[in-house]
Amino acid sequence: MALDETSHTDSNSEPELEMDPNLILDIRELKTNFYTYEGVVKALDGVTVQLRRGDTLALVGETGCGKSVTAKSIMRLVDSPGRVEAGEILFMDEEKDGTRVVKDLLKISEDEMRKIRGNHISIVFQDPATYPNPVFRIGDQIAEVIRLHQDLSLDILEEKIAAMEDALKLAEGRTADQISSRLAELRGQLSNPPKPTDAEIKKAAKRKAVEMLNMVRMPSAAEIANQYPHELSGGMRQRALIAMSLSCNPKILIADEATTALDVTVQAQVLKLLNDLKAVLDASIIIITHDLGVVAETCTQVAVMYAGVVVEYTNTRELFSDPIHPYTSGLLRAIPKLTEKVAKLTQIMGTVPNLINPPTGCRFHPRCEFATEQCSNERPPREEMKPGHWVECWHPQGSLAGRK
Repeated sequence: MALDETSHTDSNSEPELEMDPNLILDIRELKTNFYTYEGVVKALDGVTVQLRRGDTLALVGETGCGKSVTAKSIMRLVDSPGRVEAGEILFMDEEKDGTRVVKDLLKISEDEMRKIRGNHISIVFQDPATYPNPVFRIGDQIAEVIRLHQDLSLDILEEKIAAMEDALKLAEGRTADQISSRLAELRGQLSNPPKPTDAEIKKAAKRKAVEMLNMVRMPSAAEIANQYPHELSGGMRQRALIAMSLSCNPKILIADEATTALDVTVQAQVLKLLNDLKAVLDASIIIITHDLGVVAETCTQVAVMYAGVVVEYTNTRELFSDPIHPYTSGLLRAIPKLTEKVAKLTQIMGTVPNLINPPTGCRFHPRCEFATEQCSNERPPREEMKPGHWVECWHPQGSLAGRK
């Protein structure tokens, strides 16, 4: 389904859209469940978050809070027994004529979603040792993505023109006239390039795969393209996966714990690479992590998740300077500080709840030092405490500094 951004529809079909021209992804009240033998796991319970063009959004929280399920729900890759039950994932797309349309990714056909997945929205998974296919060369795997999603006709024609121009510089006499005539003929096809042969497509895709490996600063890219995943280090495999995800110039890149399995030095290189590529490709990024250091260094917006719920959502500077939700403050207090010497680190008591039978009311209340009877009985509404600073909490506590 695609809606023009200026259109309005009745309440029985689609919501009236308040369009932000910079908005590229709008997730509204997303609910995803997993149906197991033990019961229904309520993995996501009303997740609401937005991504704007050029932003890097972090989804942070403890293991099991729903970060990766959110990413898979966006990509429509939730496997059985999981199922997206409710909500909307509105993707702001552009047609070839520049018309901006809104597509609900949960309502479009699988064929249309397949055109978006990997092309307009790509994902880098957290284990670089698992996701590259071990029996295919790295360059062939990247080239396959390019052949699947991109029309290489114009690229191939432009390469022929460049080759003819080089040949013309060396030619003389009648040969130069023949090349010049052929060059004029090729230039006339630029507005409507002819369909290339399969051999030409395969060669062009492989060449572009090497270009993508160079873009992610892979050393000896042409040689790496001919190697298998097991021949590469963890950092090099991660760069190859990023090259594959970016090969079609996606509008959104999702990095699901993309640096978790890497050592600190390589992690810093990959994070810098993602930020540099975001500017070059004019893309938006969603980073899924439990590392607040990564968030502080690379992200512009943060959504803090707990037990399938976004408990706080704001810009990064605001979150670190004035966290409002007790869970966010607890996470920040638990970070060791080089400037302070303490005998024991602060911790959030208790454990993440079982999502088959999650706590009633606020899901964080069994672990919250400020919880009241209202917290255990009623789920708090999502409120905007400051411009752009959203919180789900009955008793927001104010700044971190005032709570030490």
